[in-house]
Amino acid sequence: MLNNPPVCYFLAFLALAATPALQAAAPDQGGVAAQVQKAAREQLVRYAESAGLNDPAFDVEVARTGRPAAPCGQPVRVEAADTRNPARMRFIAVCPEPGGWRYDFQTRNRITARVVVAANDVPAGKLLSPNDLLLERHDISTIPDALSDLGAVAEMSARRSLRTGDVLRQNMLTAPLLVKRGDPVRIVARRDQIEVSMAGEALDAGARGAVVRVKNASGNTIRARVTDLGQVEPADTPAAN
Repeated sequence: MLNNPPVCYFLAFLALAATPALQAAAPDQGGVAAQVQKAAREQLVRYAESAGLNDPAFDVEVARTGRPAAPCGQPVRVEAADTRNPARMRFIAVCPEPGGWRYDFQTRNRITARVVVAANDVPAGKLLSPNDLLLERHDISTIPDALSDLGAVAEMSARRSLRTGDVLRQNMLTAPLLVKRGDPVRIVARRDQIEVSMAGEALDAGARGAVVRVKNASGNTIRARVTDLGQVEPADTPAAN
């Protein structure tokens, strides 16, 4: 009976007629993935703002689930499940209708920004100067503690030797000691337009902002905050900017 031409033509017509209906009923997997991608980008923007990244850019790839999302009669809701690692995030797409579904989505994210790099080789312990630093665009997806503020880095010293092109990270730098134990220091107290100073001796070492013990010219030991190289202020005064 299949060899009958009219019957074959009729069956072929039915198959072609059914194709648009089947396509219309196909689940909107691409639409859900686009929602997940949008949610990931929003999370990355918040992360970049909190990290103070300079001119950040993102490339988000959504890993599809093993099975396609079924059709949903209501707008699909996307919830953040785990966004602790900005390079890899997990989201849940939810169909809120009765008897709806929940599917996991993973995103792999590439993050680039203009960050501080070593402009030349820097020996360990050297106080960084503007000539030692550059701002360059780099992939920092796996470098969450990359630095973007040239001004802040310029007052730091290298914990270890740096090579030209190294992306600078928090653990590579340390605040330099402005006061060392046994050093003579100048104790400066300011209030309104009045400034009083006297000589003293540091009993502790400290970087900028650290509170150390200082023996003043009268022989009394006071608590003082380090404000500059060889200079402190009484610790009960507001911290200097």
